[in-house]
Amino acid sequence: MKAHINRREFIQGFGAAAGLYFSPRDLLAAASAPTAPVAVAKCPTYGPEVRATLATMFDRIGGLERLVKGKTVAIKLNLTGSPAEPLRGMPMGLTTWVHPDVVGSTISLLGKAGARRIRVLESTADPVKSFEEFIAVAGWNPRDFAGAASGVEFENTNYAGPSGKYARLTVPGGGLLFKAWDVNHSYRECDVYVSLAKLKEHGTAGVTLSMKNSFGIPPLTIYGTGAGIDEPAKVTKGPRLMLHDGGRQPSRSALPENDPTSPRSPGYRVPRVTVDLAAARPIHLAIIDGISTAAGGEGPWVKTCRPVKAGLLIAGTNCVTTDAVATALMGFDPMAERGTAPFEKCDSTLKLAEQIGLGTRDLKRIEVLGVPIAKAKLNFRNA
Repeated sequence: MKAHINRREFIQGFGAAAGLYFSPRDLLAAASAPTAPVAVAKCPTYGPEVRATLATMFDRIGGLERLVKGKTVAIKLNLTGSPAEPLRGMPMGLTTWVHPDVVGSTISLLGKAGARRIRVLESTADPVKSFEEFIAVAGWNPRDFAGAASGVEFENTNYAGPSGKYARLTVPGGGLLFKAWDVNHSYRECDVYVSLAKLKEHGTAGVTLSMKNSFGIPPLTIYGTGAGIDEPAKVTKGPRLMLHDGGRQPSRSALPENDPTSPRSPGYRVPRVTVDLAAARPIHLAIIDGISTAAGGEGPWVKTCRPVKAGLLIAGTNCVTTDAVATALMGFDPMAERGTAPFEKCDSTLKLAEQIGLGTRDLKRIEVLGVPIAKAKLNFRNA
């Protein structure tokens, strides 16, 4: 009979006693992953109160001036899908897109904090070269954003930009699926990167929040179904299915994936693509619009997707802690493993991000400023 057990045996035995198994790597990653406060506020409607609410939230997490004064700021919007196909005929900003009042308020506050240049970015779903044209289809006026601060620019990041050359973002540590990504220049030529996301479930990844918003960074000209074989395509065609199912490789001008024999399952690939992108293009400020949004999926192509009103805004300077709090506010456990809601069919993006050291998903290690989670959360599955 053993007189003692070693540390590894103790850890494994403790996990088994709890009905779970946590590897030493998981426990070490969880203990050492960085943390940062997350601000949560109730905001029942869009309009002027959005700006005032965001201003208070930004002050709570340390203020914007220290982050953006004199710098170039890139804002990646979550404008998934086409404005020609709105969810149940409702305005895009009330369901699957971040609302224009949140966009305009964020731009205004960044300008007030001293941002030198503000680039508003998205890789649009429609094959148009003008970002302004894309949002105008949804009834948005680009001049409203341009007038919110000085130095505001727009760019459809499916294309290289004025130079005609794509920038390469390297994934620290070699990446989970890709070593590097070829992207529009604006994602590299910025001092501060802001992910302006929507509080939604996702048919493949479980949830789509600040990290998953970066899934829209890879240009369709290189990573889309109709991407060029040797060089990037001149016009976009088709979605990013190669990142979901691995049915083909990117244009040869970009690096191929690390292991083309790895699982082709979307539930394996999408979370890893998301984490690779969050590591390659770090998020300095995560803002999540949950005032009016969607439950059951990310867009109308998901049959269970439906409008829901959560009346929340969330913000933080660490994308993992912010997404963990947002996941809890949706009624889910951010510590959930694959097979448990909301990750029934996929690996947890939160866990993968924690494992590579991007941030903690453990609510016990995250300071929530403003409204407590218990007083603000909504069960998205029953909403």
